[in-house]
Amino acid sequence: MPIDLSNLGRRRGAVSTQPRDIFDALPSRPWPRLRLEQGEVLKLWHERRAQRDIVIKQNTGGGKTVAGLLIAQSSLNEAVGPAVYLAPDTYLASQALHEGERLGLSVTDNARSADFRAGRSILVTTFQKVVNGQSVFGVVGGSRSVTNIGTIVVDDAHSALAITEKQFKVSVPASSPVYDAMFRLFNDSLRDQGEAAWKGVREGQVGATIRVPFWSWNGQQLAVRNILDAAYSEADGQASSWLYYSWPLVSQVLHLCAATVTGREFEIRPPCSPIELIPAFANARRRVYLTATLSDDSVLVTDFGANPKDIERPVTPERASDLGDRLILAPLSINPSVVEDSVRALVKDFSVGAWGDGEGVSRPVNVVVLVPSDKRAKLWSAYADRVCYVEDLPDLVAQLKSGEQLGVTVLVNKYDGVDLPGEACRLLVVDGVPFPLSPSESRMAAALRGTETYAARQTQKIEQGMGRGVRDAEDYCAVLLLGSELALSLTSPHMREHYSAATRIQIDLSLDLADMIKNEGLEHVRQALGVFLRREPAWLEASRGATAGVEYDQVSVVHEVERARRRAFDLARAGQFYEATQVVLDGARALTPLEQGWYHEEAAAYAAHFDSNRSQEILRNARLNNIHALLPVTAVPIAKLRPSARQAQALHGYLSATYANSVELELGFASVLDSIVFDAEQVEAAEQAFMDLGLHLGFAADRPDKRYGTGPDVVWALPDDQALVIELKSGVTRHDARIIKSEVDQVAGHLNWCAENFGEEITLRPVLVHPSASHMPNATPPSGLRMLTPDAVENLKDRVKSFSRAAAADENWLSVDKLRELLAQHGLTGHSSIANSALVAQMSEGFVANILRNESDAG
Repeated sequence: MPIDLSNLGRRRGAVSTQPRDIFDALPSRPWPRLRLEQGEVLKLWHERRAQRDIVIKQNTGGGKTVAGLLIAQSSLNEAVGPAVYLAPDTYLASQALHEGERLGLSVTDNARSADFRAGRSILVTTFQKVVNGQSVFGVVGGSRSVTNIGTIVVDDAHSALAITEKQFKVSVPASSPVYDAMFRLFNDSLRDQGEAAWKGVREGQVGATIRVPFWSWNGQQLAVRNILDAAYSEADGQASSWLYYSWPLVSQVLHLCAATVTGREFEIRPPCSPIELIPAFANARRRVYLTATLSDDSVLVTDFGANPKDIERPVTPERASDLGDRLILAPLSINPSVVEDSVRALVKDFSVGAWGDGEGVSRPVNVVVLVPSDKRAKLWSAYADRVCYVEDLPDLVAQLKSGEQLGVTVLVNKYDGVDLPGEACRLLVVDGVPFPLSPSESRMAAALRGTETYAARQTQKIEQGMGRGVRDAEDYCAVLLLGSELALSLTSPHMREHYSAATRIQIDLSLDLADMIKNEGLEHVRQALGVFLRREPAWLEASRGATAGVEYDQVSVVHEVERARRRAFDLARAGQFYEATQVVLDGARALTPLEQGWYHEEAAAYAAHFDSNRSQEILRNARLNNIHALLPVTAVPIAKLRPSARQAQALHGYLSATYANSVELELGFASVLDSIVFDAEQVEAAEQAFMDLGLHLGFAADRPDKRYGTGPDVVWALPDDQALVIELKSGVTRHDARIIKSEVDQVAGHLNWCAENFGEEITLRPVLVHPSASHMPNATPPSGLRMLTPDAVENLKDRVKSFSRAAAADENWLSVDKLRELLAQHGLTGHSSIANSALVAQMSEGFVANILRNESDAG
């Protein structure tokens, strides 16, 4: 009779809950031992496992998946089950399932598995499987019974946040009759927020965004609910419906939601995620968040309802030196005159083995380029071997990991959740930061641009992207950052602080190397990349010396205002609106006025539930601090712009307060100029950039239409009682580019507005930014109108760019006299700043082709 070994050793006692011991006892473990960093993390977690919310931070490639699975198994062994391992998407879930099988753990992807429900197997699935309005684990107010979960491990927690936010909002597409019904319901109140923005939304202009005033939203709750209930009923349980997964959740907090409208969608979203509506997640005894070394964990509080005190003390390895080696360069910070296409050509050379640095042996390397949009991907069309999207990832990553040489691969809008170890990616290019896609995110980005809050969020996205190319301590990958905004994230000391500790060390070393080739051409960048990719001993010694002993940040950032927002939301859910209002106001006290203005709008919305007068008072102050806050019912008083009598003196003060060094100054100018584009999707950014350009030339500048809901797009107040009244039509895409009557009438109307509000003694000079300088026969331009066409704008940008370089050279920007001299040399004094580039409007009887439209059609 064969020997039955199934009960061998059972009498020795209980099954171990120590994750490291669990690994050691696995009969078919794929490695003889855990990595040092994994062991350290698992030991610390086990000591603190009674804490409900725990954040585990490890460098990318540090083995978080294995650690998370062992934590889940430990909890099962301790009878804290069932246990669920949640990945951001199906691709990563399948990887985690495979990893669990390799370890010899009992894992399943079936949420109905008896072994999972009995606490004998770990369920590996996507985050969306648990958090949605039709969750198989149950929803408050739903028909399904609630499944109790003991332990939840959230892999790549910051990626899961985007999924959470999507599940807790309703996005009504413009193609739906529901969109039309909602727009009609709020048409008048939307129009009251600004004629130009309302018109832009109504005409489907990309980038035009308006929030429905919360007092109008509150007054139409029943009508909104009736419209959406009817649409949900008509969907009849179809999973493809845009309401199917989200409406059961949003409907329960509809009165607390903000509604934001664009020409593409009508978005309804609460201030924080009501995660308590998913009891399986909200009531789990243990919630473990696995994340890379990102410093700002505030969103774990606002979106997951995590305890701030728990997560501000993360579990980390003892050292952060387990990160793979990286050289991180921004060519524009080395030489601001570098042309981006020349960088793309250099990247292509490396992909085919033509390093061209005259040193040693060259070999082809796989290059991966991260871009935020299709438009950015098109810039790589002459250099890329393939362009890939999320749905292409499994096959692509398999090819890269197999060692196949694919050349230059462009990934569109995928900055996280992709592992590209070893030869899969030796050169990574981050070409642009993902811009906000949802209406509320776009509005928030515009409101907070230039603040520490905005910088932290942008840096977090950049670091996520940079982490794709190194997966362990032995890996290495060169990183190139394209664009002025990305370059600023390296050169600006306060922006660098938002990177993780290990990444900051690598950036500092890379900046030391960059300083050696300062103001040189791309051939020196080519040499630097060659030094790194050949693993030259001098580089390796310097790199290892720099990162040796570096430690993880021991405290996570959880901003006070985000703690306050979560607390306020929970109070509002309980009907305590007065307390909710005060909590937000108190939480924002330490912020800048611009940030306060944004968050005070949220406080005003809570106050509207108990005192409309108090609500409007808060909102009026918010609007004075931030022009992107809602317009209150009572108009904000119009303030007259007061320019300095001395342009150079004013410019010196502005530049000194804004920039820390010459490189930062030159990149700052470049960032402003990069946003002045003729693009229907970037109209808001272009208007803001024109205002910023005025400030960068020493003028007082404002956006009256944005601030007051009426008036011109931009005004520059010049010395000697003059003002440039600037109207932007940079998003015009009609086939006939000629200026139409309504456009010149709008300019004339805004001249009258300025005369009425700024005084008759001001000399007003109208400027129209438009694809064409020709106008229709029935259009009568106001006297003195000057046109900035695409060519004229490029001329203006060239002069400003040349000025910024001269100002940065020898630190001329620190001298008022030098600035005065340079402004005159570049024709940037007073109204000449525009006049030297502008054209006179001319009448045209015949069709004028819109070059921008033709380019768009060709693309």
